[in-house]
Amino acid sequence: MLHLITPPESSDSFLPGGLFLHGHTLPSSFTSYLPPPPPSSSSDPIKVSCFCRKTCRRVEGGVGGVGGGAFFSLSLSLNGASGDQRYGKESGEILGHHHKKVEDVDDGLSEEKEKVEINGSGAVNMSKHLWAGAFAAMVSRTFVAPLERLKLEYIVRGEQKNLFELIQEIATSQGLRGFWKGNFVNILRTAPFKAINFYAYDTYKNKLTRMLGNEESTNLERFVAGAASGITATLLCLPMDTIRTVMVAPGGEALGGVIGAFRHMIRTEGFFSLYKGLVPSIISMAPSGAVYYGVYDILKSAYLHSPEGRKRIQRMKEEAQDLNALEQLELGPIRTLLYGAIAGCCSEAATYPFEVVRRQLQMQVRATRLNALATCVKIVEQGGVPALYAGLIPSLLQVLPSAAISYFVYEFMKVVLKVEST
Repeated sequence: MLHLITPPESSDSFLPGGLFLHGHTLPSSFTSYLPPPPPSSSSDPIKVSCFCRKTCRRVEGGVGGVGGGAFFSLSLSLNGASGDQRYGKESGEILGHHHKKVEDVDDGLSEEKEKVEINGSGAVNMSKHLWAGAFAAMVSRTFVAPLERLKLEYIVRGEQKNLFELIQEIATSQGLRGFWKGNFVNILRTAPFKAINFYAYDTYKNKLTRMLGNEESTNLERFVAGAASGITATLLCLPMDTIRTVMVAPGGEALGGVIGAFRHMIRTEGFFSLYKGLVPSIISMAPSGAVYYGVYDILKSAYLHSPEGRKRIQRMKEEAQDLNALEQLELGPIRTLLYGAIAGCCSEAATYPFEVVRRQLQMQVRATRLNALATCVKIVEQGGVPALYAGLIPSLLQVLPSAAISYFVYEFMKVVLKVEST
């Protein structure tokens, strides 16, 4: 009869991590490893030897304490006249279930650690992405500030002089600095606006592509992402645009800068006066963003799929270590500027009437405020349909370099900051 030496009463089992054995009974799963014992040794006891992987002690003839860890092997020996016969099985087979649980825990911890790292990296990448867009806005707006000032003179003041007369008047009355009047406020408005716009567009486009299971963005996805990014940026940044318009308008100089204009509007018209023109702003920015980002991306995609574009991408991969930031631009400097300018012109021409209506709405006071449609009708009655395009030429002259520089600086900063696709 087979016997297992009973462990001390003070310890009925191994500590956690060891093998759990009860006295008086040998499990059938153990005896299945043994052949029928020889007749001469039928009464000989079975010795159990356990070897632990880490801090366990070797136990023979009974059960001892375990310092922790998992068994490396388990052997059963049958002592008889014919000599020792040993039978063993690795712990990977005997304790497979235990190891599976340990591996599952390890996998869970690894996945959690990876998730934390990815989230952290995503936050840093988002910050870089936003800074790339903001820096692009700062450079482009400062460069074209004089043209922006001329456009506002036509829209806000209803200027009737021709372009050269207006330039001469500003230079005579305000000097060279007059052409950059309101540029700081413009940067405060456009930097976050462009940062959010660029980041939102790339994010929406990539999310739509993955969600719909496409390998590459379609034109529809590009237009939808551009419209959504324009709406997002407008909702977040419209108050600064309204303040800037009030400052440039007649009498705006007496309000005392950004803070003064902000307090004046809150005190006289309430908080929501900062969102005057919200509906036409959204109506204009949705198609504007769709055309601007959509056209640029379509031109870019067409070039990258052309034989010349494929050769350029292949060369960039082969010579990646030797290329500077300008040479790493996918389209190259000249083509990036050109495509940005084309996209900006298409966007401005398509949505300029909305811009005129929005500016007029921002200039209205509560007592005589009209809705967007009534404002549009009033503009047409006073100046005809061409009034909806007042200032289009200086606006296009401003948009051409602005859009070109904006996209160029944005793509350049993405390379410098090593921004990853969202």
